[in-house]
Order: sequence, then C-alpha cells, then structure tokens
Amino acid sequence: MQPRSRWIAAAELGLISSTFSTIVSQLFAARIGRDAWVDWMTVAAIPGRDWVLSIEPSWTAVLAGIAFHQWADFSWAMMFFGVLGRWTADLRPIPILFLALPWAVVSSATEWFLLVPLFPFWQPLFTLQQPYWIGLLVHGASAFIYPLFAWLRWPRGGVPDTDARFARIWATAALATIVLLAGMALLSVLGRELPWMGRDEDTDQTYIRHMTRHHVQGIELARLGVDRAGDSHLRALAMLMAASQSGENRIFDGWWQSWFKTPMPECTGEERAAMPGYLTPAQMQQVRSASPEQFDARFVAMMTLHHKGTVKMADQAWRGRGDPRLRIMAHAIRHEQQGEIALMQEISGTAAVTAAFRNMFADRIN
Repeated sequence: MQPRSRWIAAAELGLISSTFSTIVSQLFAARIGRDAWVDWMTVAAIPGRDWVLSIEPSWTAVLAGIAFHQWADFSWAMMFFGVLGRWTADLRPIPILFLALPWAVVSSATEWFLLVPLFPFWQPLFTLQQPYWIGLLVHGASAFIYPLFAWLRWPRGGVPDTDARFARIWATAALATIVLLAGMALLSVLGRELPWMGRDEDTDQTYIRHMTRHHVQGIELARLGVDRAGDSHLRALAMLMAASQSGENRIFDGWWQSWFKTPMPECTGEERAAMPGYLTPAQMQQVRSASPEQFDARFVAMMTLHHKGTVKMADQAWRGRGDPRLRIMAHAIRHEQQGEIALMQEISGTAAVTAAFRNMFADRIN
C-alpha cells in the first residue's frame, strides 16, 4: 500500500498540532504567571496593529490572535513535512521527535528575531513585550504532536503496526496532558493552585503585595494615557499596559489566596514611599493636570520612571529564592516593562530586536 501525499498529511498534522498548542497555551499560561487573553491580544497585534489593543481583551482580538497563531503553526508544519518532506516525510516517529524539538527552537527563534519584528510584519511589540521562551514553549507544544505524522502518512488500514501502536500511545499522552492541565486550571478557579514551593516565604509575600500595589498605580496611570494621550499609538500602548498589569494582578491575587490562605494586607504609606518607581501624589497630579500639548511627554516620563521601578522589583524576585512560578513570572514582567519603555520611545527594526534580546538576560534599566 502506497503512503498518502505528504502535503495532505502535513496539512492534517498542522491542524492537529496547532490546535493542541492553542489548548495547552490557554490552560497552562496562568500556571507560569501569564494572562492568556492578553497574550492572544498581543499576538493579534502582529497583523492587526493597534486596533486590536484594548484595556480588556475583546473576543475579536482573542480569536484573531488564536487564528494567527494557528496559521503560523500550520505553516511551520507544512514547511517541515511538505517543503522539507524529501528528508522528513518518510521518517519514523522517534526520529521525527528528535528533529521536531530543534525545529521548535529554530521556528520560534525565526519568528521572534526576524519574521515578526522585521520582515514581513515590522511589528516590534510582540518581541519587546514577550520574552523568547514563551514562544519556544508554544512551539514545543506543537512539536510534541509531530511524531503522529508517521501515522497520518498512511491510508486507513495501511499503517505499519509499530507506527499504529506508537500513535495510540502518543495520542493518549497528548489527551492526558490536556486533561491534566484542564484539571489544574479548574482547581485554580476554585482557589487551589499547587502549593507554594519557594524557600523564602516572607520575601515572596512582600514581593506579591508590593508588585500588586505598584501595578494598581500603573493601571491608574495607564488609564490616564488611554483617556488623554494625543498620539494614537501611545493610547493603544497604554491600553496594553493596563491590560497586562490587570491580568498580572489577577494572577497574583489567585496565587496569594491559594498559597497563603489569608487576606492580602494593604501596603502602608511607608512601604509605598520605599518602592522604586512608585510615584508620589504630586507626580501623579503632574500627569493629571498636564495640558493637552504637554500630556504625552509628561505621561511617557512618569510611566518610564514607574516601569523602571517595576523592573528593579521584578529583577530582585527573578534572582531570589522564591517560588519558581513567581520567578518565571518576574522574568516576563521585567522583559515586558523594559520593552514598553522602548516602545514609548518608538524603537523599531533591528534596534528593537537587540533591545529585546538584552532585556531577557539582564536589568538594563538604570
């Protein structure tokens, strides 16, 4: 019996793998401190630009982000098994798996470093707002499904016995992964995340309290930008800032309730005054009272100061001994807010890629 067209099998594999990575991303995001709705909106901004950004991600933006992600994942599968099918289409499942994992690294890096921020989309927001490892995890989830191609390659009834057995095991593992992540997501909704796993509880509690309060002020400042900024791109960026920090605060609140079982104490006036980048009432009033001609420059200056403080706090948490989930989230916050400072300065092109790459490895904000 002859194998099926590699292009048809690749298309079927692309639909399955992209759907799997979408489901895994949606269910797993909050476990590492990501708001999936905000991330889908950011993905939608690659082709949709500023019009998809809002304080509360709309269903239109979320569905557009999911559709764009699935199109990209589908395209990478077609490239791997179709365009490169001369070398990959006849491989058995295990060799496919060993090639798929490096392929996830290559494909995610190509998107993050080149295709999105440079040609053809010229959209620096995605690369500056999301560290590279997020895309790598998503592409890795898609690559996990690639070994099923050896089963899809054959017509029904013609699959070699070894490939059929492997496909049953692999498909069962994929479904079990979804069920496990769905269970964890449900427990999260019920306020029962996995227990705290850090080595310094007092420091983690202080970080969550301080960052939550810091974000509350950041959201207030961002909403002023949404209401008053004269530059339309700055208004859209302010919407994204408010959405990102609101989503992160929801995750902080859920983690606190699951881990510590007591109400989160409010920060005292002394604590607020000691937080890096926390604006004084006089500084906030300077933004509120700025004239229309002065507002954009005043907003950028104050939001930059505020973001620099967030970066310092997140950098300390990233380098600390706290819960691994909190540290991973801190790394993403550090990257995101350094990126937003660069976006307020209208950085683009190769300079944006260089800045984003540096932001992942060190606190570059003085």
